[in-house]
Amino acid sequence: MEIILASGSPRRRELLNTLGLSFTVHPARGEEMAPLGAGPEEIVKALSKAKAEEVAREFPDKLIIAADTIVYLDGRVLGKPKDEDDAKAMLSKLSGRAHEVYTGVTVISGDKTICEAECTKVFFREVSAEEIDSYVASGDPLDKAGAYGIQGKAALMVERLEGDYFNVMGLPLCRLGKMLRTIGVRLL
Repeated sequence: MEIILASGSPRRRELLNTLGLSFTVHPARGEEMAPLGAGPEEIVKALSKAKAEEVAREFPDKLIIAADTIVYLDGRVLGKPKDEDDAKAMLSKLSGRAHEVYTGVTVISGDKTICEAECTKVFFREVSAEEIDSYVASGDPLDKAGAYGIQGKAALMVERLEGDYFNVMGLPLCRLGKMLRTIGVRLL
């Protein structure tokens, strides 16, 4: 069965490659519109499903995998920063605190659609303004939800986490494996 990853994320590509899956990349291009009044789990599920459905319309005979990740703090979604100042503000809010990372994953194969969400709690140590400035100057946080990527230098800010590490990178592999198994794709 041919698999399409409906995401342009290099991290999601890397994670799928670690599973040994053969796939092509075809990012969804539609505008991301979160449902009004929805909680974080509903938001990521709705966004991942919209991406998967968009790509499935173009490739109805393929297996589609889509995901959407947000950082959630104090009842607010922290998406990708608009600019360096926004990234610094986000990282300052995360410093010394715990937050949640939600990823919605949707798998579509023919008439089957599975849509689920994963949540991981991430604990940041106190991060100085100088460290935040240095990290933001690297350019790394500008394309990532919450203004950080745990797989890079931001790992130096993370004291611990509760849940799936890969979820924080943008694709909860254990959950995805269970979803794929449900539709007949065996990875082990």
